[in-house]
Amino acid sequence: MPKINVYLPDDLAEAVKQSGVPVSAVCQRALEQAVRRVTAIREAVLADHDDGPVGALAHFSPRTRTVLKLAAERARDAGAPRMGTEHVLGAMLEEGTNLALHVLRAMEVEPKHVARELSGRQSDVPATAPPDSDPRRLDGPAANALELAVTEATALGHHYIGCEHLLLGLAVEPDGVAGQVLRALGADPKPVRRAITAALAGYVHLRAEAGQGQPTAASAGAPPELAGVLRAELEPLARRIARLEEHLGLALEG
Repeated sequence: MPKINVYLPDDLAEAVKQSGVPVSAVCQRALEQAVRRVTAIREAVLADHDDGPVGALAHFSPRTRTVLKLAAERARDAGAPRMGTEHVLGAMLEEGTNLALHVLRAMEVEPKHVARELSGRQSDVPATAPPDSDPRRLDGPAANALELAVTEATALGHHYIGCEHLLLGLAVEPDGVAGQVLRALGADPKPVRRAITAALAGYVHLRAEAGQGQPTAASAGAPPELAGVLRAELEPLARRIARLEEHLGLALEG
């Protein structure tokens, strides 16, 4: 049986040893589930009707389904054989009302700058389309990004996949054009994850004040006033990080 090494942080490795967790069995089960999800996502076809993705993508919020539908249209219009991360990120910008854009603005990453960088880093389109070309299907990096979005949503305890999770999946995915653009503009995975957590905390607060309860998949967008809440949530964190970097001698010039 083939062997795969799994590396763990020291504290987690020690906790695993003390708990007696059956590492091999747990890892096998987790990998089986991840492979099934990735395969299902990669083989999924975005329906032409207005219901949007079904099956493997059924837990995606309405705005996320809209983004994926727009991404398929962008891939088709560009003559791409499959939908790539660049089409997904471009569609997110085109949709214009999703929480991911508020998260980017709170991080001082303007969507218009993302769009400009994205337009200069589109993937090459082959002169002759492969036999299995279908712009409604996801290419490898895009499928991985969606799987990462599902993983991140699960880790945050959410039962839906919103555009904020999709943004994080794109930022984490290492090979796609979208991740390269986002990271080049400062939207690295860790800050994006912190910003999303702050965004949802602020959104819950706003909805609670309005007597609307918790956000759901159908209401995963953000009200206009959320940007101010996000900045208020993020500023103390940014100050603490800056002080820590200064203390460690890591502060960057400029």
